[in-house]
Amino acid sequence: MAYGGFRELTPVDEAVDRARALVRHRPPIVEVPVGDALGRYVAEDVVAPFDIPPFNRSVVDGYAVRSRDTFGASPSNPIVLKVKGFVGVGETPAYGVGEGEAVEVSTGAPLPPGADAVVMYEKARRIGDVIEVLEPVPPLGNVSRVGEDVRRGEVVVRRGTRLMPWDVAVLASLGFKRVRVYDVRVAVACIGGELVELDSVDDVESLFKRGFIVNSNRYSMEGLLRYHGFTPVYMGIVRDDVEAIRAVLEEALEKYDAVITTGGASVGRIDYTVEAARSLNPELLVHGILMRPGRANSLAVVRGKPVFMLSGFPVASIMGFEALVKPILLHMVGAGEEPKPRIKGILTRRVTTPVNTRSYVRVKVYTREGRVFVEPLALTGSGILSTLIKGNGILIVPENREGFDEGEEVEVVLLRSPASIEP
Repeated sequence: MAYGGFRELTPVDEAVDRARALVRHRPPIVEVPVGDALGRYVAEDVVAPFDIPPFNRSVVDGYAVRSRDTFGASPSNPIVLKVKGFVGVGETPAYGVGEGEAVEVSTGAPLPPGADAVVMYEKARRIGDVIEVLEPVPPLGNVSRVGEDVRRGEVVVRRGTRLMPWDVAVLASLGFKRVRVYDVRVAVACIGGELVELDSVDDVESLFKRGFIVNSNRYSMEGLLRYHGFTPVYMGIVRDDVEAIRAVLEEALEKYDAVITTGGASVGRIDYTVEAARSLNPELLVHGILMRPGRANSLAVVRGKPVFMLSGFPVASIMGFEALVKPILLHMVGAGEEPKPRIKGILTRRVTTPVNTRSYVRVKVYTREGRVFVEPLALTGSGILSTLIKGNGILIVPENREGFDEGEEVEVVLLRSPASIEP
């Protein structure tokens, strides 16, 4: 059983790459109503069964015409066309357009046979059953062509796409009532005899004074999983005991797609969780990551499934989720990393970080006199969770830097909307 410090720390990217190469398990696929698929990851390419629009249609209110009949039209020399009738949205044209003719149409209406353009109301003058065209319209002017929006056979949503509201809308418009998505279930277990469930506590202050801690990691891990489209399954608090942790890991690996533990993996004490994972004969075991906060974060691959052993300190475990858990879970469903909102600003004081270590510095971004500033909130303290609330961003210092100087322009990953930036 291991005591003391880590034998070797592994860079973040190396740990993730090694794990992804060994994770063979793919989550089960379920078919859900399209309205319930929001935020889920599509399990197969979805192909359009027909064109949208299925016909040439008008994009304005006006008159369907033959474009060549309008050439040379001007306010001083209008071209007169006879109006044969009207076609509205959802109607089948009862009229064709011949030489010198027009049909009134509304936005979204199909073009009558023979017409290849639409003259806007504003570019014509109606006089009884004729119009005077005041401006020429080119071929396909003011017309949405067949398949212009979606073409039959086109892949409209690719495997691994996390469905956004507009994706769901397109699927519905194409008639898909159900969609196949990955059903990713991730077990969450929190290690430590000092932990107490929130629901069982009446006096939190007294609890702290007695040396116990509310199990807040449960809520951060469950929240992060749900936020990113995965389903958490809470396994409870587990005492600091290798056999007890091993039993939970065994159950979780049998039933679910991945496992996250918090606590029980550290420096200077027994690494209960790591030892429990080691006893399962993992294909990979990475004990300790070159990141700050969170060097106690570890991971394993057991029977083709990932086991994430995160620090018990709140900020370190959250950073571990972002650096380790998320990229590997996304790999399991064939998804790429979603872009994060970023902003550049001037650093208000120097940030010094260990060499060869990826550091995640909590910061507050604010504006003053039209300039953006970045104020570091905590350079140490992986348990100071409040810095994620008081701040609104993370400054990531890469491994090849030992920090940034005061006054240097840096780029920050925003944790909250840019609207939250205050003077």
